[in-house]
Amino acid sequence: MSDYTLYYWSAPFRGQFVRGVLAFAGKTWSEAGDDAIGELMAGSVKDMPIPFMGPPLLVDHKTRVAVAQMPAVVLYLGETLDLLPKDPALKALTLKVVCDANDVIDELTLDGGRQMWTAERWKEFEPRLEKWMSFWEETGRRHGLKKTSGFLLGGDAPGIADVVTAVLWSTMAERFEKIGQILDKTAPNTAALARRVAELPPLKALAEKAREDYGDTWSGGQIEASLRKVLGA
Repeated sequence: MSDYTLYYWSAPFRGQFVRGVLAFAGKTWSEAGDDAIGELMAGSVKDMPIPFMGPPLLVDHKTRVAVAQMPAVVLYLGETLDLLPKDPALKALTLKVVCDANDVIDELTLDGGRQMWTAERWKEFEPRLEKWMSFWEETGRRHGLKKTSGFLLGGDAPGIADVVTAVLWSTMAERFEKIGQILDKTAPNTAALARRVAELPPLKALAEKAREDYGDTWSGGQIEASLRKVLGA
């Protein structure tokens, strides 16, 4: 039996952060599947493992704990798998990086597809995306990150902040070449970090499986189609 069951759609997007942390930690998990997610969401809140509006939702079979909301799931894994920094300030900064990543993908899907991307909207948004990227670059600069070495929050080994960084930017750069080009120009140290961490064997295997399972899909739906159209992807 797997250590965990992950409820997330058949796409990378928000669920890939959870998958990335699990893979990095060497844990096994099963995917509940789209039908099971749909049934839970449509059913009574009383029957849910934990009240949730949408995935990701993670069930830890060893502790019999269910956690929803991506940052909360990553925090839970970090605490229970001893993957978080001991220093309270760095622990808080790790959570900030996770929440920032969550915000970035929300903005790139225009809050879940409330609108579709147009060339004009993208032109207006691109400077904001560059500002988001600069957050990672400046955070790394303050903690010694260089283009060829180091990690986002310092230390001698990658941590959750680095895994989340790699999943966020490498997944998007792979599927949207223009976003990768903007990242290389705006945040070169961050881009290099994302590539280095993404090459770690468990994360590289996870990316290969995502490509095999989901193809070019990133978030899916009409919003991704409109983003691909404006980016020529």
